[in-house]
Amino acid sequence: MPDRKAPHLTVLAILPFAVMAVVAAVDVGAGPGVGYLPLVSLGPAFAGLVGGWRRTALIGAMALALCTALGVYNESYSQRRLHTAMASVAGVTAAGIAAAVMRQRREAELASVRSIAEVAQRVLLRPVPRSAGSLRIASSYTSADAEARIGGDLYEVVASPYGVRVIVGDVQGKGLGAVETTALVLGAFREAAHEEPDLTGVGARVERVVNRELHGEKFVTAILAEVADRPTITLLNYGHPAPMLVQADGTTRFPEPPRYALPLGVCLHEVAGPQPYETDFRPGDQVLLYTDGVSEARDDTGAFYPLAEHSSLLKAHDPQAALDAIRAEVVRHTGGPLHDDAAMLLLRCQGPDSEGLAL
Repeated sequence: MPDRKAPHLTVLAILPFAVMAVVAAVDVGAGPGVGYLPLVSLGPAFAGLVGGWRRTALIGAMALALCTALGVYNESYSQRRLHTAMASVAGVTAAGIAAAVMRQRREAELASVRSIAEVAQRVLLRPVPRSAGSLRIASSYTSADAEARIGGDLYEVVASPYGVRVIVGDVQGKGLGAVETTALVLGAFREAAHEEPDLTGVGARVERVVNRELHGEKFVTAILAEVADRPTITLLNYGHPAPMLVQADGTTRFPEPPRYALPLGVCLHEVAGPQPYETDFRPGDQVLLYTDGVSEARDDTGAFYPLAEHSSLLKAHDPQAALDAIRAEVVRHTGGPLHDDAAMLLLRCQGPDSEGLAL
């Protein structure tokens, strides 16, 4: 499908010509004694808002030609009014050219910064494996800042000697500061997931790094999961929304932790850390880990997105297609761009002999 300009850009593009046409018509109708001719300079003035400097210069030349034509038509070419109008057009055109050059430079710099930030985000949030052990896996990430494409949600999947280990988290804040915190958490998790023999040790190690490095009021909610050689999934929750478990028979529930712990980065020595807890996870079952950008997405009435009511969307054969369907429903529920970053990670238990384990 060919690209189409936004309506406001189209209006701005034709505005210089429309203004000059109106000024010419009014000047011809009013006669040489009124003095509308200097308003022709509005053409190159508006031209500097969109397009490049060459377009601005071209419209400025057209405005000068229009001044000359109107002066000849009104038989006032030698009059001071015409000279003033032409000087006004020339001055405004020069200013418009300078503004267009500066704007294009700023746009190029901004595009470069956005591109670098997007690459950094891709490096941090590497594509997760589509299969690991007995799992088929899919991920989805939607940043609330569509222009910058930088958010504060994170996820990772690590196939360790102790089982498949997963983290999904939500960094407080946005922008480059959130990306820096994301790098810190993911780096600590990737290292600990390979070395710590149990999930509690992984969480404690990540927590130590975050508590040591984060300052001020920054924090990270996170949930860690581990799928080993047992028909269960082990969870460790740091103040994060409970995952959604969809069993093979369609039953949906949200396994809650024995007690909710504080987020990572909130270091209070008198408060105990999270306790790991297990829930059944058998072939045909699915676990959806997500951030609050999904569960707290609101429609125009302020109602939260009813995630449990749309669990049937996860029946799609392809896990990624199922996750994309959930994402589309979240966007449809809000009626427009999301107000918060939204990350999702879908774990589907296939069993060792299930067809289509590796995609």
